[in-house]
Amino acid sequence: MVKKLEGISFKECEILPSFFQNGSKEFHNLELLDLTKASPNMVENFIQSQDLNDLRWLCLQECMIQKLPNNLFNCCHLQVLHLTKCNRLQFFLNILSQGFNMSICVDMKELSPSFSKLNALLKLNLLGCSRLQKLPTSIGQLNALQELNLSQCSSLQKLPTSIGQLNALQNLDLSMCSNLQELLTSIGQLTTLQNLDLNDCSSLQELPTSIGQLNALQNLDLNDCLSLQELPTSIGQLSALQNLHLNDCSSLQELPTCIGQLSALQNLHLNGCSSLQELPTSIGQLTPLQNLDLLACSNLQELPTSIGQLIALQNLDLLACSNLQELPTSIGQLIALQNLDLLRCSKLQELPTSIG
Repeated sequence: MVKKLEGISFKECEILPSFFQNGSKEFHNLELLDLTKASPNMVENFIQSQDLNDLRWLCLQECMIQKLPNNLFNCCHLQVLHLTKCNRLQFFLNILSQGFNMSICVDMKELSPSFSKLNALLKLNLLGCSRLQKLPTSIGQLNALQELNLSQCSSLQKLPTSIGQLNALQNLDLSMCSNLQELLTSIGQLTTLQNLDLNDCSSLQELPTSIGQLNALQNLDLNDCLSLQELPTSIGQLSALQNLHLNDCSSLQELPTCIGQLSALQNLHLNGCSSLQELPTSIGQLTPLQNLDLLACSNLQELPTSIGQLIALQNLDLLACSNLQELPTSIGQLIALQNLDLLRCSKLQELPTSIG
């Protein structure tokens, strides 16, 4: 009766049911298996007792296993393996196929070089692997990889040079990698990359010049990069960039003149850039810009006259720009402006007549 069964759940099971303890191996058609929160013995006993050659999806979420059962690596059709919150898993050794989720495996210290065998892998999620110190050089051989999530890998200090070989990569999440000190030049080889998240990389001091080679990049998140002091001049080459997030980059002292070359930029967020004293005149060249966030730029004293050229600008946030002394007359040229926030601009004494 069970020969046509394609999916089964033993969620939160402590003991393998007696039916399976009797040595039944009738589940060779099984494609979906949910062992969420199952006991380590339950996981080991079931996987070892069954012929799971057709298994495609396996969930071991929140299981307290320290290693994966050896028999699992005979599942040659396995496409998705969920290991979210497997907090005791210490090492992963062998091969899978298309989707790999290892998020919140806090004891994971390293990945095996055998990862290079995952030729069909599309997504690799290592979110929250806080003890992961490095990636194997062989990771560059994952030719099909489109998404790599290393968020909250707080022990990771740098990426291998081979990361530049991921020629299908579209999304790279390095947010909250608080010990990441640098990005290597090879990152510029990721010509298909669309999203680069460096949010809260508080030890990152600079970006490599090669970042300007990321021709497909649409979103660059540098929020809370507290040690970042400047942007490379090559950033102006990011012709596809639509969103640039620099919120709370408190060490950033200026924007390069080349910022005006970002011909596709729609959103520029500089909230909390307390060391920023001025904006370059070239900012007026950002004709597609719709949102300019300067909230709490407490050292900003004035806006360039060229700001009046931002004909698509809808929102201008100057809240808590406590040293802003005046607005340029050209602000009256912002014909698309819908929201202007000047709350707590305590040194601003008057508005220009052109605001009418």
